[in-house]
Amino acid sequence: MPSSADWTAVINLIEEVMTEEDLLSSAVTSARTNVREIAALPAADIAGHTRGLLAAATRALADRRGPTDAELAFVAELAATRARQDVPIEAVLMAIHVASRVIWSRAREIAAIREIPPAALLDVRELYDDWAEAVRARLISEYHAVKLSQGTRAGDREAVLLRRLLAGGSTAVLAAAEAGLPAGGGLWLLTARAGEDAAVGRLQRALRTQRPMLLSFDGGFLVGVAARPPAPGLIGADTAVGIAGPGEPGGLAALRRLAIAALAAAELTGRRGLTHIAEVAVLAAVADRPDLSGALLERHAAARTALGAQLRPVATAVRAWLEADRDAALAGQRLFVHPNTVRNRVQRFTEVTGIDPAGTVGGLNAWWLCGGWLGGG
Repeated sequence: MPSSADWTAVINLIEEVMTEEDLLSSAVTSARTNVREIAALPAADIAGHTRGLLAAATRALADRRGPTDAELAFVAELAATRARQDVPIEAVLMAIHVASRVIWSRAREIAAIREIPPAALLDVRELYDDWAEAVRARLISEYHAVKLSQGTRAGDREAVLLRRLLAGGSTAVLAAAEAGLPAGGGLWLLTARAGEDAAVGRLQRALRTQRPMLLSFDGGFLVGVAARPPAPGLIGADTAVGIAGPGEPGGLAALRRLAIAALAAAELTGRRGLTHIAEVAVLAAVADRPDLSGALLERHAAARTALGAQLRPVATAVRAWLEADRDAALAGQRLFVHPNTVRNRVQRFTEVTGIDPAGTVGGLNAWWLCGGWLGGG
């Protein structure tokens, strides 16, 4: 065992690492980039659960103990949430592993700088591994318990048909025929964020008026497969829906990814109603690359610091100016400020970042970067 002083030094180091401003964002970005099954989940959802696990781990290490009943209750809640979202348990465990790897990598860097004995850090890491194993066991048991309670849903005909469609190959062709969909192609796939709100219920009822339509929940999304796009006006203005197609039955898994990307882009820009992936192709590419977003934010970290209290007004003005097709008067009208205020804030952004938002590439980078700043990235 390390000396009391060494142990205290390592614990202080771990607590410091856990409170680093950008560490959680980096851990979440790494998890979403490396584990595709959770990439579609809201970043705030992943960040909230990751923050809870990190806080619990820090307390346990400081007290030289395993997880308490209260901490395991939080773990059970996480398992139940991911089970209801149909995220595979393997993906949940891998996401936690990836986030932990980011944390310990940073801890090793600081330990080397402060000349903390490697043996002391290793002892703390071994205790963390024991803690993580208890958490892993609770995650698995609770996850399977929730899945078992959902057995009736797993037998739902539409859910089974949707899984077969997404499996591809001859299985998908047969499932399409069984669902009354064209087995020869021309299929459209749409997605909306699953939830308990009334908007999703209204969307389900509206979509079921169009036949043929296969509709079920999958991986945290309401997924529909149809022989044609929904009729104009069928989807209300209170719900964001992504759609991709047309495509063959064997290619529905790819259409699902595109429809989810269209949905993410629509949510990113506040769009409602039906959004086809072709309408937001560039935005979808942006939303699907949190690793590139992280690189952009890191590149301009100094600019963010330089802006200080003006960060949000400047970022908001730049986004509004770009979304108004660089019309300062229109952007000012939307923001309730004078057009010259918009121009001055755009100029300030250019000065601190070196990005010219008037250019094509510069405009894209400016819009993306300001979105990251406004989103707390």
